[in-house]
Amino acid sequence: MNEPALIEVDAIVTRFGAKVIHDGVGFQVKRGELVAIVGGSGTGKSVLLREIVGLLRPTGGRVRLFGEDVWRAGDVVLAQLRTRFGMLFQDGALFSSLTVAQNVAAPLVEHTRLAPARIDALARLRLAMANLPPDAANKMPSQLSGGMRKRAALARALALEPELLFLDEPTSGLDPIAARAFDRLVRSLADDLGLTIVLVTHDLDTLFSIVDRVIVLAEGRVIADGPVAEVRRVDNDWIRSYFSATAAERA
Repeated sequence: MNEPALIEVDAIVTRFGAKVIHDGVGFQVKRGELVAIVGGSGTGKSVLLREIVGLLRPTGGRVRLFGEDVWRAGDVVLAQLRTRFGMLFQDGALFSSLTVAQNVAAPLVEHTRLAPARIDALARLRLAMANLPPDAANKMPSQLSGGMRKRAALARALALEPELLFLDEPTSGLDPIAARAFDRLVRSLADDLGLTIVLVTHDLDTLFSIVDRVIVLAEGRVIADGPVAEVRRVDNDWIRSYFSATAAERA
């Protein structure tokens, strides 16, 4: 018997005034997959992530996480769901007034009753998992490089040992060396910890190097869904332009 999907997105519609962003978006993500969502500007990739995790209500359709309907769940159930996934926002969204360790500890403080010493130890462990040096713990976010801030935000997303991880443009703003290092870290989390990961990206190197599946949004819907090698052969103007433009840049 097939295992049920961890994420079920069914006929999502999103409107902002007269503007239609999503018009029947649907897909599923199985446990253990590393899936990328791509699409042109304005296709609502980040909006879709926020709808999936319960931060933004869609106009219509349904989202299920771990079998629970996100937008029909009560506050208690939704709070429980949020302990089972982590999210890295596009800009990292670290609290500027807290140290790096305190940022990572924030979910533990909010959702557990662990002693402060235990919380601090777990926060430092998560920083190590994100390949940050021990001395990063006591620094302020402003003292970190862009790549280190992304890793600190990833450490915070891992704080509660989630089963599912959402990453919004994780390599945006990073130089190529830092971006590829971050990709390798994400792939290792999927392989070594068995995490299910959904990421929004525009980075073709990320697609080719670490993802299992790519979902393409255009015209308010999913126009392609599958391995990168198959998706790049889909007869669609945006897909052809995306892959050809990126290939030219790489050349």
